[in-house]
Amino acid sequence: MTYRAPVKDMLFCMEHLAGLERVAQLPGFEEAGLDTAQAVLSECAKLNEDVIAPLNRDGDQNPSAWKDGHVATTPGFKAAFRQFVEGGWQGLQHPAEFGGQGLPKTIGAACIEMVNGANLSFALCPLLTDGAIEALLTAGSPEQQSVYLPKMIDGSWTGTMNLTEPQAGSDLAAVRTRAEPQPDGTYRIFGTKIFITFGEHDMADNIVHLVLARVAGAPEGVKGISLFIVPKYLVNGDGSLGARNDVHCVSIEHKLGIKASPTAVMQYGDAGGAVGMLIGEENRGLEYMFIMMNAARYAVGMQGVALAERAYQQAVQYARDRVQSRPADGSLPGAGPILHHPDVRRMLMTMRAYTEGCRAMALVAASAYDAAHAHPDAEVRRDNQAFYEFMVPLVKGFSTEMSIDVASLGVQVHGGMGFIEETGAAQYYRDAKILTIYEGTTAIQANDLVGRKTVRDGGKVARSIAAQIERTEADLASQGGAAAAAVRMRLEAARRAFLDVVDFVVAEARTRPGAAYAGSVPYLMLAGNLMAGWQMARALLVAEDRRARGEEPAFMAAKVATARFYADHILSKAPGVRDSIVDGSIGVTDMALEAF
Repeated sequence: MTYRAPVKDMLFCMEHLAGLERVAQLPGFEEAGLDTAQAVLSECAKLNEDVIAPLNRDGDQNPSAWKDGHVATTPGFKAAFRQFVEGGWQGLQHPAEFGGQGLPKTIGAACIEMVNGANLSFALCPLLTDGAIEALLTAGSPEQQSVYLPKMIDGSWTGTMNLTEPQAGSDLAAVRTRAEPQPDGTYRIFGTKIFITFGEHDMADNIVHLVLARVAGAPEGVKGISLFIVPKYLVNGDGSLGARNDVHCVSIEHKLGIKASPTAVMQYGDAGGAVGMLIGEENRGLEYMFIMMNAARYAVGMQGVALAERAYQQAVQYARDRVQSRPADGSLPGAGPILHHPDVRRMLMTMRAYTEGCRAMALVAASAYDAAHAHPDAEVRRDNQAFYEFMVPLVKGFSTEMSIDVASLGVQVHGGMGFIEETGAAQYYRDAKILTIYEGTTAIQANDLVGRKTVRDGGKVARSIAAQIERTEADLASQGGAAAAAVRMRLEAARRAFLDVVDFVVAEARTRPGAAYAGSVPYLMLAGNLMAGWQMARALLVAEDRRARGEEPAFMAAKVATARFYADHILSKAPGVRDSIVDGSIGVTDMALEAF
């Protein structure tokens, strides 16, 4: 099945929900209006549809292979990556001073969705490089930036993040990799890192590893972690590549999905110590790494949207082609395509609504990021930063959880054929599972939402967002149509449920933290559902207005129908989730541990 980038829906979200023209008024983004977005997305779609997407199935069947410390990627990946970087896609949203194109995240996010929709395994290489670039832009020294950023932005070198160790999964306080200071100002790095995406491959000249390690005498726990640049090949003073560093891939994992993406076990310091350069100050490594992690978390949320879109496209095509049984409403004299059957349409509408809702949520968050970084008014920057930070765990957590549900429905639409690998539907289901795990599991995102994003400010940001949603409810009431009225009813109920949970979490976290955190993932799912539903409500308002003017009536009618479906079938779940959080903590915590 071929992939077609959903450019039209992306542009709709950018223009009408994310406010791209406002983004284009920000300093540095003056050329990034709708015309630019349309041109960029069109070119990005061609590359991903014609070059990268056809390799998706090949990567699943012929994954990356390790031999004697070297990793050979899937045939075709290296050439496709060369086309990707030659087109400037790695540097799309990075600064022009280092060779990037300097476009806003609002445009870059749509391109991230495309490459992941085309080929999730392939896209992980530039995704991690983007995160490493962000970390160096924020915390790297001028010399480090001048040496590494131009080569990473032009795609000659790629980047990784090295956090996890065999004994330290998400608990980075347990990191044991050590760094020994040297007289020349460098460090020698010793240790083992696991789950390192594209830690070794054959697609670039060099790999820039960002590695968490402890310097001797550092404080215990996360306060004693430092961050280092440890390149595969050392870099000479003139910028050329020098000797091979003492860092090696000793194996790659055999996985449920994303099989073409090499997940490496990296060994540092087996032959005297890998040479590393300190980023920033000692013992501030986790702070710097969080820059990379937040960039990656947002991008993984876009992976969820991308995979859901791909699964939906394939399921729709199958439902159009597969003939089976006479429709229950008698609309055909005999057997017809299963698209006629109500439950198949329910499944497809669920897939479509989830995907469109999460895409809109993510693009709105991206525009807030752009304003947070580029708006001339400090108060506007601060407000948008707070909004974006609240949204990151939702984009990551909710979008990836929904992608598993959407991919599962895609298999279900195929029926028995969905369980057969040759149809391709099963690959999306297998690939989707990792999205809720890496870059922080859903529970870690939920703990962040509870602790840092809700309790820390007493629910201030959460309530300010709810006030914005209430204004959308008023707009729906003014619109007056039946669809708007139905969506307003569901949106109001979901908002009230959300506020009840915010109040509960803020109150309980101080006196009964176990009760607050028992409902952390349901809280994330409720909040994500509400934010996506809010954007669908805003989309309905735009679509009703455009339809009344006779603009693209079929597209706008589909937007209205999808928003109505989202409200009735997905947003309507929010009050029940509220009950499970506010009234259900006892059911989580009361079971005696020995009874499990």
